[in-house]
Amino acid sequence: MAELEQVDTVANPIGDRLKAAREAQGLHLDDIAAKTRVPIRHLLHIEKGEWDQLPALTYSIGFARAYATAVGLNAAEIGTELRSQLSSTKVPTPAYYEPADPARVPPRWLALVAAVVAIVLVAGYFVWRSDALSGGQEPVAEAPPAADTAPAPPADEGQAQAAPAAAGGPVVLTATDDVWVRVYEAGGPRLYEATMKAGDRYEVPASAARPQIVTGRPNALQVMVGSTRIPPLGPPEKSVADVSLLAADLLGRGAPPSAVPASTTPTPAPAPRRPASGPAPAAAQPAPLPPASTPAESPPPAAQ
Repeated sequence: MAELEQVDTVANPIGDRLKAAREAQGLHLDDIAAKTRVPIRHLLHIEKGEWDQLPALTYSIGFARAYATAVGLNAAEIGTELRSQLSSTKVPTPAYYEPADPARVPPRWLALVAAVVAIVLVAGYFVWRSDALSGGQEPVAEAPPAADTAPAPPADEGQAQAAPAAAGGPVVLTATDDVWVRVYEAGGPRLYEATMKAGDRYEVPASAARPQIVTGRPNALQVMVGSTRIPPLGPPEKSVADVSLLAADLLGRGAPPSAVPASTTPTPAPAPRRPASGPAPAAAQPAPLPPASTPAESPPPAAQ
């Protein structure tokens, strides 16, 4: 206690000189704090000589030197004098804890956002883990009982024959001879153009919206829609243009005439009509049998 009372009674020439120099220049503590980056509370402790409220000896001397430089005094002289004063008075060095700089502390909203994100991640992890433990088995829906439905009436022969054709298929062009071909979208870009050789094959893209063809030899092209052969697209050696290559349009052109199957029985010729009355034709009557042979008659006796 005697040492602390002695410290309080010691004159404070350093703090008085620094304060007098500041006031002589018309500066405030805010100005000194901006120049030296020393907190205002430490500057107040320096002016009042409250060295026990400052950090360790090294910090106290450094703050005092910075203050002296800001007000135009000799910083080295102030530092040496302060070191000598503090060493002779044996000022106790308090435990110093630098308060956190508000500029370095993250804002509260950032901490809240981080907490929310952490909660969402944890919840998502537990949901994923529950799905993984359950084995990802989904409940199998029971099939409803089949309703008693009457069988559909059989379609007529014409509809039965049209059903496979309606199914369609890819449109394929096969050259049977040298032929120039151009395939294009109606009013759009060109899809294919080449002089096809015999055996060359081109399949119209399924993505084509309205494909059309122009060629000078339609008879040199074999057109197939799936397994259905399409008749020639035009007369032999005559140019055709703007002919649709859609499967439905090609199937609507009809199939080429086919030969009568060998298994078909020809219709028998009608029998000749017989007259309503009268004898049957001679050709129709059986020929008369020859008479049986008889012994030859003797010639009549000669006249006497």
